[in-house]
Amino acid sequence: MNRRSFIKNASYTGAGIAAAATGISCNSGASHPDQEQVKEISVKNNKNKPIAICTWGFTKANETAGKALDSGMNALDAAIKACAVEEENIKNTTVGKGGAPDREGNVTLDACVMDSNGDCGAVVCVENITNVAALARVVMEKTPHVMLAATGAEELAYKHGFQREDLLTESSKKSYQEWLKTSEYKPIINIENHDTIGVLCMDKNGDIAGACTTSGLSYKMKGRIGDSPIIGSGLFIDNEIGGAAATGMGEEIMKTVGSFLIVELMRQGKSPQEACEAAVKRIVAKNPNHTNFQVAYIAMNKAGETGSYCIHPGFAMMEYKNEHNKRIETVSYL
Repeated sequence: MNRRSFIKNASYTGAGIAAAATGISCNSGASHPDQEQVKEISVKNNKNKPIAICTWGFTKANETAGKALDSGMNALDAAIKACAVEEENIKNTTVGKGGAPDREGNVTLDACVMDSNGDCGAVVCVENITNVAALARVVMEKTPHVMLAATGAEELAYKHGFQREDLLTESSKKSYQEWLKTSEYKPIINIENHDTIGVLCMDKNGDIAGACTTSGLSYKMKGRIGDSPIIGSGLFIDNEIGGAAATGMGEEIMKTVGSFLIVELMRQGKSPQEACEAAVKRIVAKNPNHTNFQVAYIAMNKAGETGSYCIHPGFAMMEYKNEHNKRIETVSYL
């Protein structure tokens, strides 16, 4: 048994243990889908046109993924292509080049990808590389590892043709210098701010894959890592069931391994919408200070159904389906 097969088999066992330990319950009358049910869902799904969804109102990014899927591109390629749009958008201060720096003035990026086979890759604390979602794929496909950090990830990038770039733009530098006057660190709720972009795609074959990329919290502590590059927190895919992605306060998302939780809830019979709501409500129930931060989830199941939910009003999900890209205002807990 090779290493990846061992990890995959172990994850199935761990999933069952985690579900029992956390007390995840099924919908009333719902049961675990057997293999025949999974096949029926897959057959139904294969008749659907490609679907792309992403966190926040990243219209161009989601449309890019959707059109790529329509042209026959596979789900992972399309998701990474969508992420690249925002990674290269210097007006986006929370993703890629132009992202807000840490307290020392350095821009560091995090990202992860997961494909329909259950393989995954991630990079954290990467400087000087813009397209870190694509770099996460290199980790997945070209190394025996799942995650690489900092200079190790950066050196891998150069070996595979990525170009060195200064990620701190003049605009982000001015904002940082203004912040230095008070150096006040107070995580932003992100009610209207663009934040992490998480992308979930279903291609013409009915396969699901995803990607997630971010520059993290503005003026974070040096070395801080949030949920975005953590498989199971910022992103999780099970091609038999569906996928989920997260955005918002990563420290809270990691406490419940939110994206994994949503996929497991869908496995037990919940719709994507019901699963997102349950995951947010679990965070709310565990933290009485939930009014001070934002958490939002998006999800897609194998039947092509989608859902999203958040704590505070203001979050939106983009959905590309039937050659139409639309913004969906998300229902909120508050």
